[in-house]
Amino acid sequence: MSDPPYIELDRLREIGWTEWDPIGLVDSSCPRDEYDSYLLQVVSRLRQGQTIDEVTNYLEKMAAEYMGLGASTSASRAASERTATLIDRYLSAFPAGPLKVR
Repeated sequence: MSDPPYIELDRLREIGWTEWDPIGLVDSSCPRDEYDSYLLQVVSRLRQGQTIDEVTNYLEKMAAEYMGLGASTSASRAASERTATLIDRYLSAFPAGPLKVR
């Protein structure tokens, strides 16, 4: 049996920082791993079969409740949906089954 394929954390970060960045840290000196746990959770949820809408709701909940940003707006929802969609497209290039991250 071969090793699981690798997904690139840098690619997930590129999507997250470009499309989502709910706190607005892209131009700061903030560590680039700020959103890693959320982006990896998106990967996990999509691989488990959750829909784009369910993953969008997850991102919106994280921003509202855990980051303290309050209620979702149409702009934040659109950013969350774009993020979920782009990560889903990225993952579509990988076979079903486990993945490793590098």
